[in-house]
Amino acid sequence: MSPEIWIEPDIKEETEEIEGFDTLWRVIIHNDNLTPYLFVIDILLRIFGLDRPKAELVTWTAHTTGIAYVSSLPKKEAERRVGRAHFAASLEGYPLTFTIEPE
Repeated sequence: MSPEIWIEPDIKEETEEIEGFDTLWRVIIHNDNLTPYLFVIDILLRIFGLDRPKAELVTWTAHTTGIAYVSSLPKKEAERRVGRAHFAASLEGYPLTFTIEPE
């Protein structure tokens, strides 16, 4: 009977750094006294892709507390969506404001 020989392969797990990987940024909506409630909900639905109950909750939270968390996105995407939201609001003459901050 021959002794068993175990050969353990030298396996190295390679982790590849993803170029352009962006950390997540929080999108925050700020309440104002001029932008209509339903307009805000529409922006959250169309631009930020929230479902209706979530859009209504975010709008209500911003209305009652002054600010609300919208979503977390990579920085470039957060900037793009915030830009679209600001542009849409400006076309209607509303001062709707979103900001972004790192997670």
